[in-house]
Amino acid sequence: MDVINEIISQSALGSLSKGFKSLVLSVFTSIVLTLFVMLIAIIVNGSQMHFSFGY
Repeated sequence: MDVINEIISQSALGSLSKGFKSLVLSVFTSIVLTLFVMLIAIIVNGSQMHFSFGY
């Protein structure tokens, strides 16, 4: 946990208030979790999907 706190304090978030830091980190976490769930959905259902590239 010390490493994470050190990274946050040395980043651009270091000078912000504690509430704003937690808001930014929660938005980042929700984006990462959404992408992970989408990846799992593609892996599970990928053989049934039809992708078409072009105009």
